[in-house]
Amino acid sequence: MDTTAFNLADAFEAIAATIPDAEAIVHGDRRRTWAQFDANADAFAAGLLARRVERGAKVGFFAHNSIEYLEAQYGCFKIGAVPCNVNFRYTAEELHYLLDNADADAVLFDGNLATTVEPVLASLPELRVRVQLDETAPQWAIGYQQLIAEGHPPAPRAGRTSDDLWFLYTGGTTGVPKAVMWDHAALIGVTSTYFAGLRLEPPRDRDHAARNVAEIHSRHKVIRMGVAAPLIHGTANFAAQATHLQGGCVVMPTSRSLDPEELWSLVERERVTNMAIVGDVFGRPLADELERAAESGTPYDLGSVRVIQSSGVMWSAPVKDRLRAWLPTVVMVDALGSSEGLDLATDVTRSDGVATTARFRLSDRAGVFTEDGRPVVPGSGERGLMASGGILPLGYYKDPEKTAATYRVIDGKRWAVAGDWATVEADGTITLLGRGSMCINTGGEKVYPEEVEEMLKLHPSVVDCNVVGVSDARWGERVVAVAEVDDALTDEELLAHVRPHLAGYKIPKEIVRVDRFLRNANGKSDYQWAKAVAEEASGEIDAASSG
Repeated sequence: MDTTAFNLADAFEAIAATIPDAEAIVHGDRRRTWAQFDANADAFAAGLLARRVERGAKVGFFAHNSIEYLEAQYGCFKIGAVPCNVNFRYTAEELHYLLDNADADAVLFDGNLATTVEPVLASLPELRVRVQLDETAPQWAIGYQQLIAEGHPPAPRAGRTSDDLWFLYTGGTTGVPKAVMWDHAALIGVTSTYFAGLRLEPPRDRDHAARNVAEIHSRHKVIRMGVAAPLIHGTANFAAQATHLQGGCVVMPTSRSLDPEELWSLVERERVTNMAIVGDVFGRPLADELERAAESGTPYDLGSVRVIQSSGVMWSAPVKDRLRAWLPTVVMVDALGSSEGLDLATDVTRSDGVATTARFRLSDRAGVFTEDGRPVVPGSGERGLMASGGILPLGYYKDPEKTAATYRVIDGKRWAVAGDWATVEADGTITLLGRGSMCINTGGEKVYPEEVEEMLKLHPSVVDCNVVGVSDARWGERVVAVAEVDDALTDEELLAHVRPHLAGYKIPKEIVRVDRFLRNANGKSDYQWAKAVAEEASGEIDAASSG
């Protein structure tokens, strides 16, 4: 069979036909079998086609986690449309930029986000189809349930290819969001680590997908993946796709922010086997809840959990140890990758192992190179850029210049070099140093400093400023502005000026005022100075708070 005529929808359809009554999605108390998952995705795909949203059309997903999110994404796969993740924290300005950049023909959104969607419609006439995933839709949109109940003929299955696309928008370190173009061949290929543990391979065609799932279910090795991170981020969406390719079930809490009690209760009730979290941002409150429950005499029964995987932000050894005190047999997989290239490195902590922080072992498909393309010699102490050389996406949508800068050819091989610096130790492990730029990673969200700085400096009372990340126990980093400001302007007035234009996670948590703002002799920002000022001020604030 020609494997180039095979995409994720083909695989999911074969799985649905093989295990129609098995569960595919659980969202709180709601659930879908594989047969229901497939039927609703079919109906959604047919509804899009009836509105001339066809192969190659871009569909923005401006929504929280839900069954409908996954059904609609599957429906897009069925007709070769391109799902595009949109951060639900975006303001109307940010939403407009992304949908315009994506050339979106359709947008899916939650009811609580309708007031953000409506203002952008007049200036985006190509955005013809607007679907509200929950509640009653406004007159300028259609409700999801109404759309899938229209009864259009099923979408034809012919014409799909492994070249069909899925867009993963990332802010990265270069400012405005960019769409990383993942084709279906790559999306299926990167699940090899999930299948390797079962001595299976990712599916090559429908028959192979069906055989894999039948084998997995016969061995009683079905994954029930607990996903609390947002599906708009790669961590959760990649986990969901991999789980479904194995005929597993994606289990999601209903809270739109992390609720540790709800999550652990759901894990206990649904017998979750695997969990996808975001480092210490999730790990600390989850450990707090396990300790609280034990102290109150109502510990959770978490014996079903086999693996906890994390990516996106630091997962420290103390937090790993706190979790495994209550999950002693769980394997903890700390994965290092990026939207531009997965499978860079991992840190695996087993029940009899010693937990470490940010000490990863490179995968056999990754490397660390100097800026001029030389491999970093282990133990040399030389800094280098981490590079993924495994299964890679095509590049950035409509940005050949940035694509060429990130996807480099070294010694005849294509590598994704997203900007993560590291040293290679004598034993082959790496020590991650972070991005060479001043990109801030706060709770798994990337913040581009200059975007925030530009908004701050639009206020006439701001003389100059820099925005930096300062270490934070909960979020990994918090956004701090170092600014020279007219004394008549209060911090709250300055933040009020910024809030209408930026998502909440980009808003500075602190304004550190300086009498005289410093820049380098060449006029460029001196981020090292700004960061030192911010860290010193934050330390004084923390000391005052603890006192």
